[in-house]
Amino acid sequence: QKKSSRLSAASFGEDCEISCDQLYELLKYAALGKCHNATQPSWCRIYHQSHLAGVVVIVLHEMSQLHFYKFYLQFRHLRKVFQHRFTLTPSTNFLASLYGEGANLKPQNTAQGLTSTSSDCTPKSSDLCCDPIIQKYGEKKRGLTSYTLTLEEQKKNDYPIKGSPGCKGYIYTECDQQRTDSSPLFGLDCEMCLTAKGNEVTRVSLVDAQGQCLLNELVKPESPVVNYRTRFSGITKKMLLPVKTRLSDIQTRLKKMLPHDAVLVGHSLNADLQALEMIHPSVIDTSLLFARNEGRRFKLKFLAKAVLGKEIQCEQKLGHDPTEDARAALELAQFFIEQGPAKVAELNLEMLLTTEKLAEVPQNKTALQPQGCRGQKQLNEPSHSSKPCFLDCLQVTGQKPLLLGRQGLDSSGLCQSNLSASNKQILQRALEDVPLSTFSIIQFSLGPEYIASHLLAGLCEKVVRGKLTDMLTIYAGPFEESVCLKSVKKEFGRCGPIQSLTVVTETYQPYVCIQYEVLEAAQLAVESLNGAEVAGSWIKVQRPVTAAMLDCDVLIKELELDVENEGVIYVAGLKKSLTETDLQEEFSQLKDLETVFLPKDLQSGKHRNCCFLKFQKPESAVEALEVINGWTMKGSRLRSRNALASGHLWRWIWQMNHSNGKQGRNILYEKMEQLSGSASQDLRKKVKKLDHHIKKLYRSLQNNTLCVVLFPGVN
Repeated sequence: QKKSSRLSAASFGEDCEISCDQLYELLKYAALGKCHNATQPSWCRIYHQSHLAGVVVIVLHEMSQLHFYKFYLQFRHLRKVFQHRFTLTPSTNFLASLYGEGANLKPQNTAQGLTSTSSDCTPKSSDLCCDPIIQKYGEKKRGLTSYTLTLEEQKKNDYPIKGSPGCKGYIYTECDQQRTDSSPLFGLDCEMCLTAKGNEVTRVSLVDAQGQCLLNELVKPESPVVNYRTRFSGITKKMLLPVKTRLSDIQTRLKKMLPHDAVLVGHSLNADLQALEMIHPSVIDTSLLFARNEGRRFKLKFLAKAVLGKEIQCEQKLGHDPTEDARAALELAQFFIEQGPAKVAELNLEMLLTTEKLAEVPQNKTALQPQGCRGQKQLNEPSHSSKPCFLDCLQVTGQKPLLLGRQGLDSSGLCQSNLSASNKQILQRALEDVPLSTFSIIQFSLGPEYIASHLLAGLCEKVVRGKLTDMLTIYAGPFEESVCLKSVKKEFGRCGPIQSLTVVTETYQPYVCIQYEVLEAAQLAVESLNGAEVAGSWIKVQRPVTAAMLDCDVLIKELELDVENEGVIYVAGLKKSLTETDLQEEFSQLKDLETVFLPKDLQSGKHRNCCFLKFQKPESAVEALEVINGWTMKGSRLRSRNALASGHLWRWIWQMNHSNGKQGRNILYEKMEQLSGSASQDLRKKVKKLDHHIKKLYRSLQNNTLCVVLFPGVN
């Protein structure tokens, strides 16, 4: 049964902020996997990456997390489908971190105003048939036995052959068992020094199919060393002085280590076997596997970089590392077998080699630059990027990234808009092109009237902050003139942490205005204390009544249904001395409890008197609500309800509270709300359409596709 790919990320509670580099990590591993030297992201985990059908990144230009919460109700699909949400920390050039700085993206289909970019370095299908790899192996994938050298090929390329006159005294590995496509692969590499006898082995490395080193041994040559060739071999006189191991010892060990159906892999492996004075019947030679015209061969260092994205044989190191070379040759063979000749041919290695040679030309010399290769810089232009462009990384490994939208990049890496395309046109192209690409970036835009509207962005921020402040605020009263505010604060404090409490003096009888730190506390106060007796008075509890708050009940209901809050409940009334460990013990009897999150002040580190409980199943959360309400824990009576802001929104509200201080509503906010009203109405319609486009695109994706939606903001 085919395994399902899965993303596991901590987007609950405080772990809701990532950097551009962390996003880069996620996308790189999702797109390339272990076979291209990509590693699991440090902050999350992708299970069964090899089963991923593709990666789709949707960029909503000019929009930020402010817009997501401002138009939360309009983003109906996004909030019900996308489970993980993170704040992306500010970057000097956010888009450049994804596309690569100075990327020269060539627009296609300009008559329609669309920019669709894929690898221009990749040869057209009509050119593939002329590729020496396709001419040798065809286009279809095959098993490993199709790539082992025939006896004729071994003779032609000077491999030691059993019974050959020149191989007298050579040791035969006796690996005579029939090879199958499941036979084990082993990477082999040797380093040689020049002796009076000729080239003699001085170091041997063997790695298994997982890249684990099985043998890495220095060998004492039989004859005196004439030239250690330290620059290449890494061997020095001092290294060989204490060595006792002889060639015969290595021959015996290799013969014992190799199973009877072993296939040896190496780069120009004939030289290694000749130096080892050993005969092995089944070999894959990567210098011949990655075929070139006219008998030429690619160097191992170039193939490792171009195909695997690995730097080997670095000049900073003293000589070659045979284990590193053996592993590189093995991984190259594995890549060829897994991807097939057609994918390898699409890498266009000849073009990449030409480009690499041109890049090595000194800056003060002029050279012709090959045309049509995406992402090439002029030779006299300094590189600004500290790491390779993400799209270039994909192209080097043979993938065809798709960049679609009306946003292109100019030479500085900044966005350029092609305003003649509509989001609808972009969607139609995406529905056609995304299934053909393993990595796609689809860009939607609000339109030219919003691109430069920093004023609107400022208004939007004030409106969102004002609305959240209102949702965190409740008014309670009337109370007696002699009301004890300490008693009032204690009762309302049982609903959750209080940001501020003030007395309203403009009314005939005293009222209090309470601003909470979390949405759940304000909602719990409205639900549990409205009509209750507090400090000797029967009181009414309500939120501020403004135009922006008229849809508050709808918003609260939708927040409860948000996929981020699924299976999560809020519990208040805890003693502040309790730790997460204490709570784990206290709540251990609750069925399917997965995580306990105890909020704390992100500056002081002090715990709050509330927590969030996350359950493996939503129905278990419902059962827990019934149990916890009215429960007494260490002398304190608990109150609970469904979570409203347990993840990303929780942290965002905290930051808003502490950046705004204790500001409440004011006349300026009221005026701004009215001023932005007409613009917001138009924007609501656009956002609703955008959400519908994303829904349509999302539903067209194959199963096991990683989908990321980015809100980069206007600045």
